[in-house]
Amino acid sequence: MATETPIRLVDYAPYPFSVVAVTLHFVLHPTATIVTSKLTIKRTAPGALVLDGEQLKLLRILMDGVALKEQDYRLTDTTLMIKSAPDEFALEITTEINPSANTALSGLYQSSGNWCTQCEAEGFRRITFYPDRPDVMSIFMVQVEAEKSAAPILVSNGNCVETGELENGRHYAVWYDPWPKPAYLFALIAGDLALSADEFTTMSGKQLTLGIYTEHGKQNLTSYAMDALKRSMRWDEEKYGCEYDLDVFNIVAVSESAKT
Repeated sequence: MATETPIRLVDYAPYPFSVVAVTLHFVLHPTATIVTSKLTIKRTAPGALVLDGEQLKLLRILMDGVALKEQDYRLTDTTLMIKSAPDEFALEITTEINPSANTALSGLYQSSGNWCTQCEAEGFRRITFYPDRPDVMSIFMVQVEAEKSAAPILVSNGNCVETGELENGRHYAVWYDPWPKPAYLFALIAGDLALSADEFTTMSGKQLTLGIYTEHGKQNLTSYAMDALKRSMRWDEEKYGCEYDLDVFNIVAVSESAKT
């Protein structure tokens, strides 16, 4: 059996770059999902730019719009290192993954026709090359594209800021999370799901949309979860004065995954 390499606190060093913003574009397909990530990066300390990545097929790398050649980077089974990274630049990476073959249920996988993610604790590296560590925080903009008949529901983190129709029976949704977060909190689910919807009024009078996505026929099982969600939000306000900071709160509760 393979032995895990221990991660020791004494070996910790801050990541030498800040990922200011992340834009992700998913073109969902059961066996050949294309993921394009655009990272805005700034150097914060000396060191090499090393990105985590597992079971990814690298298709293209652009730095400030210019395609990198093989001698400009070093690719291993678990990392992508960019040689001679400048202090501030835009990095675009296109990869291909096979969700239906991902039986580890880590990263992006497909089960029962739905695309699901599990990124905690280190699953994001199975989606795209990225510094997959909890101290790297960034703002995420995510566009998800799929066949509408297979995936009428397209959900990710934050607020849905745009939806639209595409050619050949496809559609898309754009989600934006304005609050910096680590990659392990990233979530995406796409499929044919039922929605139980409700509302919540915050202590400042802001109206929130609440949603619980389930498999069809299981909507009647969500009433307790919805009530618990409302009571939790109210408790946060009364105990800590903490008001929810987005316009929508979604829960996905299906057999293969459970995401908020």
